[in-house]
Amino acid sequence: MADQWKYQVRVYLNDEMSETARRDDRAEALRPLTRVLAKHRATMKCQFDAFADYVLEAEKHGTDAYPLYEWTKETIEDPEKKKKHLRAFAIRVDGQEMYDKGVADALEAELQPLVRDELITRISKHDSNPANNLPLPARFRKT
Repeated sequence: MADQWKYQVRVYLNDEMSETARRDDRAEALRPLTRVLAKHRATMKCQFDAFADYVLEAEKHGTDAYPLYEWTKETIEDPEKKKKHLRAFAIRVDGQEMYDKGVADALEAELQPLVRDELITRISKHDSNPANNLPLPARFRKT
């Protein structure tokens, strides 16, 4: 049953490394991280930037077609949530936001030493199983 779910690995960086990664993802300070990502044909995207891109796209094309627009906009405008999401980077493999468990496990294992070296503050792995994901608050659901 677990084979049906897709996974995403996220890395969390401290404030300084987060700003560096957002400005120049090829910076020397990030080299150990970018080496692991390259080995797995992966890239990373700041969660805050992904949310901001979603809001801009929705506003450009009409928010009705973007069911998470209100929630996402509120999230990026909240100073505490903004701070949290500026440190989080979703890893995409072969351009995909979600991928097989084996791919996620291998990526996570190779990233783990970077936590010990303090380049990464933590790693999380998320799956597509709805039971493991928070539902959208009722006030943001379109009826």
